[in-house]
Amino acid sequence: MKDVFAKLAVDFLSTILFIAVYLITDNVLLATGVAIAGAVAQVIYAHLKGRQLGFMTYASLALVIVLGSATLLTRDPRFVLAKPAIAHFAIGTIMLKRGWMLRYVPAIVSETIPEYVTLAGYAWAALMFALGAGTIAIALTGDMKLWAIYVSVVAMGAKIAAFAVQYVAFRMLVRSRLRAVNA
Repeated sequence: MKDVFAKLAVDFLSTILFIAVYLITDNVLLATGVAIAGAVAQVIYAHLKGRQLGFMTYASLALVIVLGSATLLTRDPRFVLAKPAIAHFAIGTIMLKRGWMLRYVPAIVSETIPEYVTLAGYAWAALMFALGAGTIAIALTGDMKLWAIYVSVVAMGAKIAAFAVQYVAFRMLVRSRLRAVNA
């Protein structure tokens, strides 16, 4: 579990930096510059350490640079505020692949209730699309504090709640299926 949160922190480093700097300074342009610099530094650091970076890391870097630059050039924060929505839509699209989640659950789950795992994968895709739409709606208001709360509390909270519900449901379904087989 600790590894999962570490990977999430790495994946969302530029967003975390943006929110932290904005909340401390109340300066969108400074926060955007720090987010861009952080994303670039993260990729350089990984290359220096010889770590392999996935497609999503490079896609995130490109989004930070393009949308951050648009924000800096136009002085309109809505560009950089849209980045998490684009990431949610991209991840949601990937999650539409049938059975994508099967490789991420324990063997007992994937072998016992594969149909529910596939259904949960589609539910996660729907959640990503809903969070992306919410992010865009909040970004269009231009309210930075509301956006920061939505991205850091609401979106993260929704994912944690979904994971908890999924965990409990999978446990109950596996137990029920195993009892039925052993009866």
